Amino acid sequence: MTDLNAALDVENPWKAYLGEIYFSRKPPQPLGTVSYDDIEAQAKEKLKDIPGAFMYAGGSAGANSTYRANLRAFEKWGIIPRMLRDANNRTLETTLFNKKLSSPLILAPIGVQGIFHPEAESGAARAAQKLNIPYVLSTAATRTIEEIAEANGDGHRWFQLYWPRTNEVTLSLLNRAKNAGYSALVVTLDTSTIGWRPHDLERSYLPFAHGVGVQVGISDPVFMARYNKQPITKTEIPFPYEADKLDKAFLEGDPKAKESVFLGIEWMKEANSGIFRTWEDLKFLRDNWEGALVVKGIQCLEDAEKALQFGVDGIVVSNHGTLLLPIPTFPR
Repeated sequence: MTDLNAALDVENPWKAYLGEIYFSRKPPQPLGTVSYDDIEAQAKEKLKDIPGAFMYAGGSAGANSTYRANLRAFEKWGIIPRMLRDANNRTLETTLFNKKLSSPLILAPIGVQGIFHPEAESGAARAAQKLNIPYVLSTAATRTIEEIAEANGDGHRWFQLYWPRTNEVTLSLLNRAKNAGYSALVVTLDTSTIGWRPHDLERSYLPFAHGVGVQVGISDPVFMARYNKQPITKTEIPFPYEADKLDKAFLEGDPKAKESVFLGIEWMKEANSGIFRTWEDLKFLRDNWEGALVVKGIQCLEDAEKALQFGVDGIVVSNHGTLLLPIPTFPR
């Protein structure tokens, strides 16, 4: 057989990966497939004994109409190849906010990852660093801002903000993110409150109410000072997340369970306050964040143009992965 190193184009990592699969004579590792549907099925099987976890990420709002609309919207677009062009020196590398990246892919801010895997957001942050792509930490993470910075090392990291109710807490989060090396702030605009999610409602599934997914908040000194408590900077969340056991501990008066419920509810009041912000409010974030400012949840041209007028550096065209609006909306 031809020498593997000679056969693979080592200067093109994506082509090299393709070659590795063929020359290994084995299915792609570690999942044995590159089919998105098969990978999703494996995830569902893996989480089958953790009630509610898969649908928390894989479900949709309302009657799934937004989910179906998203698929239709993406299927409308395609790539038309042009022939006899010099594409010998091709690359997926790109530059974003003055940072050179291996590809235009970004790990989106998925919250509460501690319900899926014991390594939670830390594992994803390490993977992003290895691949040289940005990792976006959610305000709803099960690890702290500082813990993820440590896991991400010299990688590119951004912080996603669920805009708190008070300026004091907002400023504290921004300062912590800046001090921990986060280079961009991603402000979610479409989630001032939790969406109508039947799959969660049917199970009364809300990890935040047990203090899971509020680690960014309860590690914040300004927020915790309200209750005369020290910030909880070291995360200790049992895996898997078992709501019934936590409910039982709470009803039996377990002090730790009672504190977790109290702080979880208080942080929800702060981070999902139901307050709708305006474009004028955005000036506060622009004035207090020196790095790149990105707004997430833009779905129409008029809002994209408005964002530029208010000093935004980037937009994320998104309807929150169909988890918020139970209507067939997609960007226009």
